[in-house]
Amino acid sequence: MEVNSQDPSVNVIEHRPKILIRRIILLIRSIGHTLKMKVIHIPCLEDNYSYLVIDENTKQGAVVDPVEPEKVIEVAKENGVELKLVLTTHHHWDHAGGNEKIKELVPGIKVYGGSVDNVKGCTNKLENGDKLSLGDSINILSLHTPCHTKGHISYYVTGKEEEDPVVFTGDTLFVAGCGKFFEGTAEQMHESLCVTLASLPKPTKVYCGHEYTVKNLQFAQTVEPDNEKISEKLSWAQKQRQSGLPTIPSTIEQELETNPFMRSDLPQIQEKVGCKSPVEAMREIRQRKDNWRGICEPRL
Repeated sequence: MEVNSQDPSVNVIEHRPKILIRRIILLIRSIGHTLKMKVIHIPCLEDNYSYLVIDENTKQGAVVDPVEPEKVIEVAKENGVELKLVLTTHHHWDHAGGNEKIKELVPGIKVYGGSVDNVKGCTNKLENGDKLSLGDSINILSLHTPCHTKGHISYYVTGKEEEDPVVFTGDTLFVAGCGKFFEGTAEQMHESLCVTLASLPKPTKVYCGHEYTVKNLQFAQTVEPDNEKISEKLSWAQKQRQSGLPTIPSTIEQELETNPFMRSDLPQIQEKVGCKSPVEAMREIRQRKDNWRGICEPRL
């Protein structure tokens, strides 16, 4: 029997496999979404950030530097998240100052911090290389990144294989900058930035403790006025802030392209600041940043 190509029933049959394939693809995507790690910015104080890390599959959460615990808990409730861990980067009050309060508000929550950093409210002390887990798909690696404080910890967090990892760097690494050398040396900051953090995969997303990006990039231009990537990122960052949006996260790759402190290994940077070694360049750039008075913004 000859089939009539104009018969509507034939077209319906031909299209069903395509519809079925689309539905399967959408289902796979939706399943993948439920397994993903999610990071939520929580602006605190004047320019700090806390971060809520969520395992989407179990709705368990960890919070980084919850200096305003009530605000953190409210965000967790809005997202249906059960808080399990506090990840403290260092002992300064604007990062660890909420630890005792969040322990009162969330009984049983574990508070992690560096073993030599005397973190307020700490229940579990961490050494370099210690590993934690959150939910059933998130792994957390403790990285000792001293200088700003002796026991500063950065947290390298990974989810499923297809997801980009993230690192919470507190006040060691900022977007286009780094923390002051309050309790350490240029040698330590060089090790923390240019060895420990620079060795992470380039797509790693960088979540730091403060919104300092615009001023950091303005300073970076004084070190490398001919670096187009710095100029491009500064223009973008200014637009972000004018719109009330964060400039975070960055990535390790972007920091290696625009951050003068992470670029202190490069001979051309050492030459620009009159130094002959990476550590000397790190020290010189930090001194220049400490003495830099910034750019006066025009009044509108």
